[in-house]
Amino acid sequence: MVFSSLEFLFRFLPIFLLAYFITKPAYRNITLLIGSLVFYAYGEPIYIFLMMFSILFNHFVALRIKRFYDIEVYSEIDCSFERICWLITSLIFNFGLLFVFKYMNFFVGVINDAFGKDLLKEVAVTLPLGISFYTFQITSYIIDVYRLKYEADRNLLNFATYVSMFPQLIAGPIVNYNEVRAELNERKTTLDGLERGVTLFVMGLAYKVLLANKIAHLWTDVQTVGAYGINTATAWLGSWGYSMQLLFDFMGYSLMAIGLGSIMGFVIPENFDSPYMSRSVTEFWRRWHMTLGRWFREYVYIPLGGSKKGVPRMILALFVVWALTGLWHGADWNFLIWGLFLFVIILIEKLFLKKVFDKVKILGHIYMMFMIPFSWTIFNISDLSSLIAYIKRMLGIGLEGSVTVNAMDKLISLGQTYWWLLLICVFCCTPIPRKLVDKYYKTWTCKIIMLAIFWYAVYQMANGGANPFLYFRF
Repeated sequence: MVFSSLEFLFRFLPIFLLAYFITKPAYRNITLLIGSLVFYAYGEPIYIFLMMFSILFNHFVALRIKRFYDIEVYSEIDCSFERICWLITSLIFNFGLLFVFKYMNFFVGVINDAFGKDLLKEVAVTLPLGISFYTFQITSYIIDVYRLKYEADRNLLNFATYVSMFPQLIAGPIVNYNEVRAELNERKTTLDGLERGVTLFVMGLAYKVLLANKIAHLWTDVQTVGAYGINTATAWLGSWGYSMQLLFDFMGYSLMAIGLGSIMGFVIPENFDSPYMSRSVTEFWRRWHMTLGRWFREYVYIPLGGSKKGVPRMILALFVVWALTGLWHGADWNFLIWGLFLFVIILIEKLFLKKVFDKVKILGHIYMMFMIPFSWTIFNISDLSSLIAYIKRMLGIGLEGSVTVNAMDKLISLGQTYWWLLLICVFCCTPIPRKLVDKYYKTWTCKIIMLAIFWYAVYQMANGGANPFLYFRF
């Protein structure tokens, strides 16, 4: 079930909110947990048991770690070995599950290709929805408990609600436990929270249905022709179309998640800060999927030394972070190549290039106009031969004389069809729409506009086909 579906908007959500608000505040976590399990089970009922087992196991581990920190019980015993054993056990369990379901078959293929024969057989499993996201949330909780950032919560219901909370279960934002801990124990639903939550939800729905789903056709049209049927300008146009689709698809989901959280009294962290307005790739990844970047910074980059232990350690930390970031997004070669490409670019920026962009800001924006679609092209095309052909077309090399005579006609046709939608997307990439909503969401004018946008989006959904979120497959 996705947020941008009629089933969610007119069946699940009204029934859930009715049950949620008629439940006494002290018992709303139970309603939220049940609703989240129903939401998750709608798509993959079998994997609900995997998630619940993971919750139970990690709750037990967190309590064991807490126990060995209890001064009253172990005041004269050094229990550091026991604590780290439980931490390692949890990490092996959590990332072991993620490896089996997400990466096993990829590595089986790598080994078989390396030896030129089928030494290993693929595992007959499918990727559980949201496993990458809730694995990272659980792991952050266990590590923070180990670090004594906060105590393990003895309340299993609170922890289960935190992990399975349906607004951010499938595709984030990745919420740290301390960000919602107070609300899990006691929260209030206010009129301001309702107004803001509904407005952000509709805004996210519009980004997904009216922008992402529509601009997606540009990339589809370009791919239908193929790299040999387009010219260089069309290749860049198609990549910009995909870049816009990915932004508004994922940012739309995040806004809907934040809005739903606000309706229920939770403050879910922001995940985007106008990333396409960045002047460098380094800045871009501080603005894009901010909760994922925060996770890698806090639990990988800084523990490896970060930028405080010399350039060699910084290079090693960056390499590990971006290799893992690439693999986190998918078990395929293009994701690893994409991650390592970003590693090289960010390293170059940190060493000298970013200083230039900080002095000449317009140069940074021009640089990112090409870097954003180029990087997302690597991210998007999983077939390496097709990826190489498309990149060659973008760079205008190696395919001389291969462009069909109708390539310019295709560019003109695409430009005439999508120019207005691209302009709207460019405007919505700026901070202006969000600033207007944050300023005027209480006014009747804003409410009327949002109501009209909501029903227009519903109309488009009723007349359209499938519209899954792109990040669901990661």
